[in-house]
This record gives sequence, structure tokens and C-alpha cells, in this order.
Amino acid sequence: MNDNSLIFIGFTASFLAGLATGVGALPVLFFRNISQRLQDIMMGFGAGVMLAATSFSLILPAIEHAGNGIKAAFIVAGGMMLGAIFLYLSDRYSPHEHFIKGPEGADAKRLKRIWLFVIAITLHNFPEGLSVGVGFGGGDVRNGITLAIGIGLQNMPEGLVVALALVTEKYSPLRALIIALFTGLVEPVGGLLGIGIVSVSQPILPWGLAFAAGAMLYVVSDEIIPESHRKGFEKEATFGVMIGFMVMMILDVSLS
Repeated sequence: MNDNSLIFIGFTASFLAGLATGVGALPVLFFRNISQRLQDIMMGFGAGVMLAATSFSLILPAIEHAGNGIKAAFIVAGGMMLGAIFLYLSDRYSPHEHFIKGPEGADAKRLKRIWLFVIAITLHNFPEGLSVGVGFGGGDVRNGITLAIGIGLQNMPEGLVVALALVTEKYSPLRALIIALFTGLVEPVGGLLGIGIVSVSQPILPWGLAFAAGAMLYVVSDEIIPESHRKGFEKEATFGVMIGFMVMMILDVSLS
């Protein structure tokens, strides 16, 4: 498969994964009062999907492409730390707002509330698109498709939670849906970047995979799981994590 075909497939897959955010938000047009318990279970499910995708579709291929052995382990560990640091710095210096914790970052009060939400979700969707792009950039189409499906599954509950949060802030359901969709459509940008970087130099592939893995792990630990545990439904959210992990694991094995 030539580079142009790979770029097209990778872009399309990351676009569809991002589009899933809007698909997940569709119920907000019909149901305004989805229970907090169900929201937390869905967030836990998304976290589980991301954890499995990180493990099976990013870390393991990264180790394999790095040559296995202790050197490969250190390469992957270094790439993961770089990904986590990138997200940490993005969180620290970009004004944004968590749905529960409130404003964070520099000069957050200067921006309208709606853009704080958009920036927050954009920061966290970008590495997901990057991971899909890196997966395709290595030439492994099946791995890229598995990642895209997994990210799409994770994006659906995220889109619903985002839309519901906006509705509670007095935005119309249609506007909340459009904003949720918009936040997911940054993923093709990350996808193109991932494909481009890895396609230029194959030795970058394990670093790219590990970078995406570290960024995703940071998001899961710093954002998704804590948010799903703040309303008293920790156990339900934990079972959501388990189910999401198992679904993604089965998906990965089936498509491999």
C-alpha cells in the first residue's frame, strides 16, 4: 500500500473516530435527564477502552518495533513519559475547565465558559487522533483500524457527557450536540500529524506509539477516572472500566 493510500485511510479512520463523539451526543436531543450513575458507568467504560487500547494497540507494538529486550523497554518508557509530560504541560499552561473541578491553567477567567470546555476536550482528543495516525503510519492497517474503533467507542460516552454538561449550563440540546461534535473533529488533525511523522522515518514509530500511549494513560488517570468517581458511584464506574477493557481486548484479539 502506497503512502497516499495509507494517509487517506488513516485520515478517514481518525475522522470517523472523532465523529463518534457527535454520535454519542445524539441522545441529548431526546433525553435531558440521564442519571449520574449511568454517566459515570459510561465514563468508566471509556477509560477501560482507552486502557486496553493503550496496552494492546500502542505499548506492545511499540516494544515490538523497538526490537524487544531491555533497550526496547527503555525506549518505550521514555516515549510514554514524553507523552505524559506533553499533556501535563498542556493542562498547566492552556486555560481550560474541568466539568467538576472547575477552571485550571493560565488566565482562564478571560475566556468564555464555552471555549473552556472546548479547549479541555480538544486537549484530550488530540492525542487520541495522534495514536490512530501513528498506528496507521507504521503500515499496520489492522492495528490502525483497531485503534480507530476503540477510540470511537471511547468517544461516544465522552460526547454524551460533554453534551449533558453543556445542557446543564443552559445551552440548547442542538448547540450542545454541535459543540460535542466539534471537539471530536480535532482527532483527524492529530491523525494526519501522526501518520506524517511516522511515515517520514520508521525509527520514530516506537517513539510515536509510546508517546501516544503515555498521553492516553495521563488522560485516563488525571481526568476520566477521577471525574467518574466524584459523585459517589465509584464501584459502578470501576465495573464500567472492567467492561470497557474487556470489550476492547476482545476487539483487539478479533481483529489481529
